[in-house]
Amino acid sequence: MTASFECRTASPLPVEQLFDRARSIDIHLESQRSAGERAVGGVTTGLIGEGREVTWRARHLGIPLTMTSRITAFDYPRSFTDEQVKGPFKAFRHVHEFAPTATGSLMVDRVEFTAPLGVLGRAVERLFLARYLERLIVRRGRFLAAAAKRL
Repeated sequence: MTASFECRTASPLPVEQLFDRARSIDIHLESQRSAGERAVGGVTTGLIGEGREVTWRARHLGIPLTMTSRITAFDYPRSFTDEQVKGPFKAFRHVHEFAPTATGSLMVDRVEFTAPLGVLGRAVERLFLARYLERLIVRRGRFLAAAAKRL
């Protein structure tokens, strides 16, 4: 069974700048510093683009994880999608959408994932993992939306 959620983040940044912050490996690493996240393969610095992959290593929930994601769709500056090609989930898809607003821009994150643990995985997805991932995406969105650092 697949779990999903959506997060909406308003930002004073122009849509192009928010889009680039969302695909920046360096800014992602800053936003995930508490998990000790590192980019260890593929695109490890700068901006990632269509068809490109990055392999991440991090510790989430006390568990060391490695995950490789590929950008499977890219429409600058409106949207891009990253999907797990190797890693801890049975499936993981993250759609990032961006729209200009009167005061800056809006970023919408749509995440769908399937835990790898069968029937037990469904309970873990709903009761725990979805909430954890949603909090992580909300924090990341707030970090990206801040106007503190330009690319």
